[in-house]
Amino acid sequence: MQFSAQAKLILSSPVHFLAFGFGAGLSPRAPGTIGTLVALPFVLLLMKCSIVIYFSVVVALTVLGIYLCGESAQRLGVHDHPGIVWDEFVGMAITMIAVPFSWWSLLLGFILFRIFDILKPWPIIALDRAVLGGIGIMLDDIVAGIFACISLQVVNYLI
Repeated sequence: MQFSAQAKLILSSPVHFLAFGFGAGLSPRAPGTIGTLVALPFVLLLMKCSIVIYFSVVVALTVLGIYLCGESAQRLGVHDHPGIVWDEFVGMAITMIAVPFSWWSLLLGFILFRIFDILKPWPIIALDRAVLGGIGIMLDDIVAGIFACISLQVVNYLI
């Protein structure tokens, strides 16, 4: 299998490699969904931690993501390149904050996050259009993750 020049660049640069979700963003179809799937094992590990550790890791991943996504986009010359999926990692992690583990909750969290991330209801769409750079790339997924988390918490409460 021969990689394109862009794939070689992504896989050889630590900034691009992380921003592209360890290569998940190179998927020719639905890189955001593939990136979210690749994030699931990391989220599962976080769910075994205390809420303090979970939240601290999410904050650290968010700060790192602002740099990684902004730097990768700048180097590629494309704002919010579709292959940049670190923001999906963080959004999925936010979705599952303080959610008791079950495979059902993980699946529903995945679906809810993807719905909010793809459809971008207000204010997500406004943020996506108004804020540029690494913060802008991360912010819409952060808010999508918050919306998905709230929705998931409500469903878990009602069930």
